[in-house]
Amino acid sequence: MYSTVLAAALSGATVGQLKHWRRRPPVFAPEYQTPHKVLYSYRDVVALRSIVYLREKDTTSLQSIRKSIRNLRALGNIDHLSEYKLVRSGDTIVMVDGDEAIDLLRKPGNHMLAGMWDVFGEFEGRVGPVLPFLRPVPGVVLDPEVRSGFPIIEGTRVGYDQVADLMADDVPANEIARFFPSVTAEAARAAQRFAEYVSTYSNRGQTDRVA
Repeated sequence: MYSTVLAAALSGATVGQLKHWRRRPPVFAPEYQTPHKVLYSYRDVVALRSIVYLREKDTTSLQSIRKSIRNLRALGNIDHLSEYKLVRSGDTIVMVDGDEAIDLLRKPGNHMLAGMWDVFGEFEGRVGPVLPFLRPVPGVVLDPEVRSGFPIIEGTRVGYDQVADLMADDVPANEIARFFPSVTAEAARAAQRFAEYVSTYSNRGQTDRVA
């Protein structure tokens, strides 16, 4: 499970946006949420990347996204949002299913043509580039079959944060192997770079627009 800051960093949203999107009626609510704690799952973040992509450069309003998701559900598609490929097509939003696309906004249910995009790839978001999802930086990967998709050092089960925390305590990269023999100095530096990237999202969540 991912903290709000990590979910923001991996999806391209800001912490402030995620908080806004959770408000009722929510645009998107995470799978685990209590009055005191919010955690996002692997598939939650996949779904969030779709929303961030649609919001890119203000080309799709939050109201349109909310309406499209509501229409998606009304058409009988009740699985987790990550199961559906939602894309812009002209002035509407469509769900791509194989070779066909179904309008969710202008004429809900109508079939039409639409291009595809890769939710896992890198793209330009409203607050800067959104990193590739499965390999956000060389040496750090996400695998849904390993630790529920938490970012790990490539080729290991070691969380990036475990390594980054050691380096924050002034353990040199070339000595990380004393604690995690499978982690090279290069991989340790990759974990540190990713941790620094994630940390920027705490500040972005305080200052960026939340729409």
